[in-house]
Amino acid sequence: MNDSYLNFVNSPFGGGLVRSLGLPKPEVLRRYRADRPEFDGLIAIGAGREPRLLDALASLVASVGMTSVAHDSAALWVALANRRGLMTGRFEPAEAGSPGKLAALLFDASGIDDSSQLEPLHGFFHDTLRSLGKCGRIVVLGRPPEACASPRQWTAQRALEGLVRSLGKEARRGITANLVYIGQGAEGGAEATLRFFLSPRSAYVSGQVVRIAANGTIPHNAPAFDWRQPLAARRALVTGAARGIGAAIASVLAAEGAQVIGLDVPSARDALAATMRQLNSSALTFDIAAPEAPAQIAAALDELGVDIVVHNAGITKDKTIAKMSDAAWQGVIDINLSAQERIDDALLAGGILRDGGRIVAVSSISGIAGNPGQTNYATSKAGVIGRIESMAPHLRARGITINAVAPGFIETQMTAMLPFAIREAGRRMNSMSQGGQPVDVAQTIAWLAHPGSAGVTGQVVRVCGQSLIGA
Repeated sequence: MNDSYLNFVNSPFGGGLVRSLGLPKPEVLRRYRADRPEFDGLIAIGAGREPRLLDALASLVASVGMTSVAHDSAALWVALANRRGLMTGRFEPAEAGSPGKLAALLFDASGIDDSSQLEPLHGFFHDTLRSLGKCGRIVVLGRPPEACASPRQWTAQRALEGLVRSLGKEARRGITANLVYIGQGAEGGAEATLRFFLSPRSAYVSGQVVRIAANGTIPHNAPAFDWRQPLAARRALVTGAARGIGAAIASVLAAEGAQVIGLDVPSARDALAATMRQLNSSALTFDIAAPEAPAQIAAALDELGVDIVVHNAGITKDKTIAKMSDAAWQGVIDINLSAQERIDDALLAGGILRDGGRIVAVSSISGIAGNPGQTNYATSKAGVIGRIESMAPHLRARGITINAVAPGFIETQMTAMLPFAIREAGRRMNSMSQGGQPVDVAQTIAWLAHPGSAGVTGQVVRVCGQSLIGA
């Protein structure tokens, strides 16, 4: 869907006009393209007291091939980079009024164990933020507060969330800011997550907090994967795949090397077949709300099994609850929530979802913040979050992760039908001042489905441009 305001303010005439009137000027976001480098430019490294994740950062910088510059707070980085043979230099702030030259800011806050030690965060971001270019990336690394050894350490690490979310709202210019808590012993399983948050794939993901657990680190005997096609030889089921966000998910997973099976209702048979044909993928048509659907889906997948299940199918039937019929309530709950439970039960009981697999469900910002006229929808999407949180511990023994994405305002045929005022409010009420694209949801799901994301489970990641509601 076309965002006329975004296009206008980024034209030569429109850009000058909005500056003179003091109107917001959303940035055209830099999204992943296969014909452009995924990682390039300078990355500034900062650190707090006794940083414990610099080795992991060194491995990441070496892997993606970026050039680092060390802030004064990260004196240890220079010696480490030299030992690793990495290109590094000293951070020099950009001159006033000049365009920012840095592509990313990384800060290792893992050693901060008291609120009195938070000052280096101010020093680093005070010095570097104005040198960060458009669509730059901010990533802060810490330790999970709930695993901290003392209340003071927990307090200091939890404080990082307020910092990161504020940075995302201050920086603007298409810049994202995210926090990654890396558990003790999970350092070797952090690269896929750090790559995602540093790359254009996370263009509409900001203000998020992700935890990486040690028991999900990639086993030494796990099959090797290619970073360019990490899902090669893996089979993925995507529900609601005929069009919109579902079609985008199927497309991105296929581009990552997965063998995709798209599923949709029989009435969408032609659209589904056309979408899957373009991806050289197969199609299944079932009404997932039907009682017999889980067994039918399991039977269709039984011969080869599946590695990734993406629950994207969903409907809306909006009315205030006083005017909502029983059928409208139950239909939304059944398709958006209960069908997911029944399908997963069938696939897990039959061993069709293989050990080490991935389940990713599509929730919504409405399931977090609620929405007038959507009590049924918000209930179903909050229930999806409950599924994720409750099932993660039970699936851990089989190496299966389960996570959810919660989209905000995404430019789709459905949002195009909203009244103008509501549509514009949805677009502007986030740190990016624009709606997201279906591909933004798809790229986030591809990261959660990645073999390197084994330590990320039981989590909900909002794809909302850091919405000002529910964020």
